[in-house]
Amino acid sequence: MSSTVKSQAGTQVRAAVLSHYEAVSRRLGLNPLTFLHEVGLNPSVLSNSAQRIPVGAAVTLLEKSAQKTACVTFGLLMAEARLLSDFGPISLLLTHQPSLRAALHTIVHYRHLLNESLAMHIEDMGKTTLIREEVVTGDARPSRQSTELAVGTLLLIFRAMLGPQWHPRTVHFTHSAPPDLKVHRRVLGCPVEFDAAFNGLVCLSADLDRPNTQADSGMASYAQSFIEAIPHQGQSSLVLDVRKSIYLLLPMGRASVEQIAQGLGLNVRTLQRRLDDHSVAFSTLINDVRSELAQRYIANKSHSLGRIAEQLGYSNLSSFTRWFTTQFGATPSAMRAGLPQVAGHSGMPVVTDR
Repeated sequence: MSSTVKSQAGTQVRAAVLSHYEAVSRRLGLNPLTFLHEVGLNPSVLSNSAQRIPVGAAVTLLEKSAQKTACVTFGLLMAEARLLSDFGPISLLLTHQPSLRAALHTIVHYRHLLNESLAMHIEDMGKTTLIREEVVTGDARPSRQSTELAVGTLLLIFRAMLGPQWHPRTVHFTHSAPPDLKVHRRVLGCPVEFDAAFNGLVCLSADLDRPNTQADSGMASYAQSFIEAIPHQGQSSLVLDVRKSIYLLLPMGRASVEQIAQGLGLNVRTLQRRLDDHSVAFSTLINDVRSELAQRYIANKSHSLGRIAEQLGYSNLSSFTRWFTTQFGATPSAMRAGLPQVAGHSGMPVVTDR
């Protein structure tokens, strides 16, 4: 395992990411304390939202809970139960932003108060805007529940500002559809595309720029001053920020060092120098992320190998196959053939909504 993967595996997030985990678990007949212990978490995290926990443990907890309860929408049910107040002080700052676009930039700036492992990219495409979200875990572990929780939580923020009846144009997930879509239809309220090229949503650009009638600049200033006074216990690692940018931009064919540096507000020489300070090469980060995404994509048999090659930055399948074989000691076809056929849930058995 590379040093960058080890570093990322140690990334911690606020226990607030598990808001309503206990209620959803018990409703589905699961004893949450048992599973908290299984992933190495103390039950105290359920009552202390500010406590820091390993992101890998949180992601695994949701996947194991979904499997045990036979509820493939476990993460989405947690998102449905959330309130804006669950985000703590930042909820006040978000609700008083002048527009939804400003709120999104606030989320990115104060991500250490929400979810340090969440990567987000906003791209305007004429009349619509594409918002990509990725939960960066530092390995190839299944993250379906965390992904749906993240997307569902973003919709909660949108509706808090635009009204409960607001819906995006479409929601997209890279994983396969579950056997039953009733929970997705209820929570998301819009067409959902599974086996998609990205995780996130598409909405009208005008919605992002619509003035927020609830905004109060005085309250926003007060909330920001309060938040700035909170000790920053999260990570501010450049390596983590670069990895998140690669996660988002690699499938778009834009993960060059020039574009990553520009997105981080740095020039290329500065980025490379700062990575050198961490004893990490940009090419190593690219390869690490490509390896993690390759394993996730291969596990979803709805994605053709040609499509996977393209998403990982290869212009032809043979080049991708050579890289993959060198990386994993087996061809993509051979590795895929050894995986179980899974419907509706990467890495987990077929399950149904509750």
